[in-house]
Amino acid sequence: MTEDIRVRYAPSPTGHLHIGNARTAIFNWLFARHYNGTFIIRIEDTDSARNIADGEKSQLDNLAWLGLDWDESPDKPGDYGPYRQSERNEQGVYQEFIDALLANGQAYKSYKTSEQLAAEREAQQAAKQAPHYIYEYEGLTNEEREAKYAEFEAQGLKPVVRFRVPEEKVFAWDDIVKGHIEIGAKEVGGDWVIQKADGMPTYNFAVVVDDHLMKISHVLRGDDHVSNTPKQMMIYDALGWDVPKFGHMALIINGETGKKLSKRDENVLQFVEQYKELGYQPQAMVNFIGLLGWSPKGEDEIFSLEEFKNMFDETRLSKANAKFDQKKLEWINNQWMRRDTDAVMPQLIQELVNADLISESDAQLKKDWLADVIKIAGVDGISYTREIVALVRKPFFELGDVTDEMVDYLTSDDGRKVFDAWEAAYTALPNDATAEDYMSAIRGIQNDLEIKGRNLWNPIRIATTHEIQGPNLPEMLVVLDKNTVLQTMADIKQKYLN
Repeated sequence: MTEDIRVRYAPSPTGHLHIGNARTAIFNWLFARHYNGTFIIRIEDTDSARNIADGEKSQLDNLAWLGLDWDESPDKPGDYGPYRQSERNEQGVYQEFIDALLANGQAYKSYKTSEQLAAEREAQQAAKQAPHYIYEYEGLTNEEREAKYAEFEAQGLKPVVRFRVPEEKVFAWDDIVKGHIEIGAKEVGGDWVIQKADGMPTYNFAVVVDDHLMKISHVLRGDDHVSNTPKQMMIYDALGWDVPKFGHMALIINGETGKKLSKRDENVLQFVEQYKELGYQPQAMVNFIGLLGWSPKGEDEIFSLEEFKNMFDETRLSKANAKFDQKKLEWINNQWMRRDTDAVMPQLIQELVNADLISESDAQLKKDWLADVIKIAGVDGISYTREIVALVRKPFFELGDVTDEMVDYLTSDDGRKVFDAWEAAYTALPNDATAEDYMSAIRGIQNDLEIKGRNLWNPIRIATTHEIQGPNLPEMLVVLDKNTVLQTMADIKQKYLN
């Protein structure tokens, strides 16, 4: 590709970074970086009523956490700023072009009230007509229309500005993802608002002005924007501007329900920050999101961001809906954690601190011991770091209840024999006994008593950990405090075996 590539990710600061938006940002980043182009972040904050505190910061922080960088943005201004739409509006960037469309008759001021618009919609529904805007100045000359403006202004009404839709025109483009698309102007629902009564431009107008002035070459976005494209092409056409190349990525659907991934679907965590808090790895999140609607050559599924960049091919973006598979995400994250457990270890230890299993200061003093505990507990089997808390809580930090089933094992004839033999063997072993030493002692009890299987192992496990199942017992005994284990065994003996 020889042309200068300039792409953008343009979020609204109305919420945290959603999986769908993260995918848009990632694919735009990959497209730009693969072709040595420019990746821009622009904040579309004209809907001030919906903006949330730190919404912009959340977007940028989470993109950075995913490993993305950018060339131009509010925090990295370039030659095409400002990069917030509110600031661009204050500088009159949009008004110049709205005035030009008003002057040549391609836009007009509309003073219809919300009540009038509602009445028109009801009438259209009753007549079984598709919703559409009814032009109120039909047949009037320019002078007569201007007189109407003055009449409405005198009544204290504030207008919106609507674009005059060329209803007989068909807008067509060759979509990077979906192929050739044609949408007739009549399908957009009539003349649409390009400037609200408060002076703010609407999304479909502002985005065109911004993309043109920022020299955006390609627009990669979600499939839900297809219906916006003809509106935007109208503005490009009206202002005599070249249209960028569009690519509309397939919808992301819930893999279990088959429905579009909706922010109202509470069965699926949908915000990058939620996964970050649970202890998912950024490399895994990028890996998983990068496979939502894009497929590599071959069978491999584990890729770094750099590997994605090198092999990115926009022609492999899928037309089929992308399935959000939570189990696959967990598997991918597990693969990344297993690649370098030592690198993830500080995060795993911090999870124990966050869960109040150990203080921050003690965690620093005992980090080697904690690392051993975490590895023994089975870090390779967890999907994200927070899961380690449940794995290590018992018996490393607290003991569970002794159940009736456990009592049955302890008080059986075999159980009593095993307990007595184990108590003597464990007491005799040195404090620095190895896993091999403990295993040898247990094998000796097996041979002496000719007891094996559950009848051997369960009484020993219960006596030392209050658990029937768990990690490899000899390895656990190496990291458990001997005095604590002896006290546990003494309490068991006193309560159940005297």
